[in-house]
Amino acid sequence: MKLSPSLLVLAMAAVVLPAAADEPAPDPLSFNIGAVSEYRYRGISQTRLKPALQGGIDYADPSGFYVGTWASTIKWIKDAGGDAQVEIDLYGGYKTEVAKGLTLDVGLLQYYYPSNKLNPSANTLEVYGALSYGPVTAKYSQSTTNLFGFADSKNSGYFDVTANFDLGDGMTLTPHVGHQTVKRNSAASYTDYSLTLAKDFSGLVLSGAVIGTDASKTAYASPVNGKFMGKTMLVVGLKKTF
Repeated sequence: MKLSPSLLVLAMAAVVLPAAADEPAPDPLSFNIGAVSEYRYRGISQTRLKPALQGGIDYADPSGFYVGTWASTIKWIKDAGGDAQVEIDLYGGYKTEVAKGLTLDVGLLQYYYPSNKLNPSANTLEVYGALSYGPVTAKYSQSTTNLFGFADSKNSGYFDVTANFDLGDGMTLTPHVGHQTVKRNSAASYTDYSLTLAKDFSGLVLSGAVIGTDASKTAYASPVNGKFMGKTMLVVGLKKTF
């Protein structure tokens, strides 16, 4: 459950901005590594409200095609009786400007949990499409498999709107709201929201995000300690991109 779409949008931003003639082309290959006070995905904690280590690799071709991988430590699968302690995301797609100021981004995202041993499997494949105009991105993702281990949940969907406002001096403000629909399981459907303030120190980004949901406290309770995994919390993170 890769962090909300803002990560991918930021990683791909170089694709739609051509280099000036007197400047070298940007390196299409980038790396990132970081840590968070807890790993939230679509508002739900993946680490039982505990810290996580994360990292990824992205390749953005000047043509608009991109591929990448991203990984994070997790706890929820082991808590559910499985064996995976890491999430690995594999994604690829195409991003292009379809009209002046309007950018289209389409692709596939595979969430992979090695040896997760859950039935149904937690492994999930989604297809997504996003439109960006100015600072605002609207995105829809739909699963082509069961969604994160929910039985009979193929074709579940997630719609979200995220904005990224440049405050100057390396600071950004990112409000976000999304709604997860779990097919044939209305009790597991919910809305999430967040507000993130980040400061970029020459590639080292410090962030703080208030994240919450209106998810069911029963459907999203930890099987280990019964705590609600969608409670409103402040999540801090540190990430280095190079």
